[in-house]
Amino acid sequence: MRNPGLVEVSRGALTESRHRGAVAVVDAEGAVVLTLGDSAAPVLPRSAVKPLQALPLIESGAADRYGFGDEELALACASHGGEPGHVAVASRMLARAGRDAAALECGAHWPSHQVSSQALARSGELPSGLHNNCSGKHAGFVCVACASGIEHKGYVAAGHPVQREVRAAIEMLTGVGVSEDQCGIDGCSIPTWGVPLSALAHGFARFGTGHGLGPERAKAAARLRAACAAQPWFVAGTGRFCSEIMKLLGARVLVKTGAEGVFCAALPEQGLGIALKCDDGAGRAAEVMMAALIARYLPLTDGERTELDRYIRPVLRNWNGIAVGELRPAPLLLSSRPSA
Repeated sequence: MRNPGLVEVSRGALTESRHRGAVAVVDAEGAVVLTLGDSAAPVLPRSAVKPLQALPLIESGAADRYGFGDEELALACASHGGEPGHVAVASRMLARAGRDAAALECGAHWPSHQVSSQALARSGELPSGLHNNCSGKHAGFVCVACASGIEHKGYVAAGHPVQREVRAAIEMLTGVGVSEDQCGIDGCSIPTWGVPLSALAHGFARFGTGHGLGPERAKAAARLRAACAAQPWFVAGTGRFCSEIMKLLGARVLVKTGAEGVFCAALPEQGLGIALKCDDGAGRAAEVMMAALIARYLPLTDGERTELDRYIRPVLRNWNGIAVGELRPAPLLLSSRPSA
């Protein structure tokens, strides 16, 4: 199946680029609300499933043992920009377990937040694993191991007890048994398992509602959602899509980006989960797709709709700040939008 064009990029009067993709919107019962393109093909969700991967942090008792609040739990779900506040919380998480940055196995890279990267370079320091966009998730993995009395070294391996718990959580939420032949290694070195978009959407609907989950898992999911809603900056960072959308819409949306044009979201009040993939991996198009779908299914005030429209039809500007084009979602993504 060839996926449909879902986002167009214009410059002047011409369409300059088109982005194809697939979408699934599923309710907590597993009923398909919307499907566009091939939503049955497995995709590697990468960081889009970090909220699901954070469940063992609470379920193991580690979050309570180490006194984690909303900042730590939000960072455990994060793909952050490596800003000083992100680094400080990741360091604090490790310190609570008696560990430091040396325990992280995610690798080091410069902060994606440009100002923070420039400041770090000016200081003469090099980035550590704490600056990795996945350091909060990895600090959480280390804490799960330590609280459970498990050796934390090698926690990134698929066979490590922590990763077995993470895999089991993903399988339970999505209802899909993941397989070794559809497994890749993520940028931060943990396994990333191929899952169909329809199953990812179902998993996020369940994560958002607790439907079909045991009482303890439902409480853990609700706690992670509340933390992300209370501290959205820690989920991504300054000016980043996930943080800005959750700051705007609060607990009504949990949204999480992954690499290569994947996004997942939960709309708890509507009982819906959303999963999408932009075929060419373009984050700019995936953001337009997700913003359009949120606007399609979530009741919005006039002010919220105006704010969200900036992400649905973002303006392209050149280096002189002149508006030269825009991105726009295809009609397939749009419908009449409900009012709050």
